[in-house]
Amino acid sequence: MLRTVNRVLTGLVGLILLAVGGAVLAIGFDAPAPSWWVHQGPHDVLLSDVERTRWRDAGWWWPVVIAALAVLLLLALWWLVAVVRRRRLTEVLVDTGDGEGAALRGRAFEDVLAGQAERVDGVERARVRLTGRRDAPATRVRLLLAPHVDPGTALHDLTTDALARARTSADLTSLPAEVQLRGVKHGAERVS
Repeated sequence: MLRTVNRVLTGLVGLILLAVGGAVLAIGFDAPAPSWWVHQGPHDVLLSDVERTRWRDAGWWWPVVIAALAVLLLLALWWLVAVVRRRRLTEVLVDTGDGEGAALRGRAFEDVLAGQAERVDGVERARVRLTGRRDAPATRVRLLLAPHVDPGTALHDLTTDALARARTSADLTSLPAEVQLRGVKHGAERVS
């Protein structure tokens, strides 16, 4: 949905800027002004003294202007955050062999892969996030390792067991993974 909203808003802003900019440019080159345009010649000012000072004495004017600008700022910030934020993959396309395929829910795939990763010896907790495209997913895996575990062994077990099983069960040609390993914080052991 965000992709559609993004495209519609970008298209509308582009059309408005193109229409206004084209009208200003045409009038600046002394072309006849369109009937809907408020300024009629290249020497016409953008705001006359009367237009600029019309609402100065009204007590409601500045609060309305500030509120409208605040709403526009909040909408622009929401849009920026929504566009920049990395999205979680909602579904993975699985080839069923009949030409149509099936959609596997992304959360279900993540939960199963996290469960398989937690079964690896020495993994205390696993978190998985799907990224990429529906037909070419990738994973981000965070593993919290017990203090006694060799990180290389845990990584090897994860790739040969959990990730390989997920790749074959979803019938994917590849399943790239970015794995972050962290150790469990623990107190110092006393040697006697």
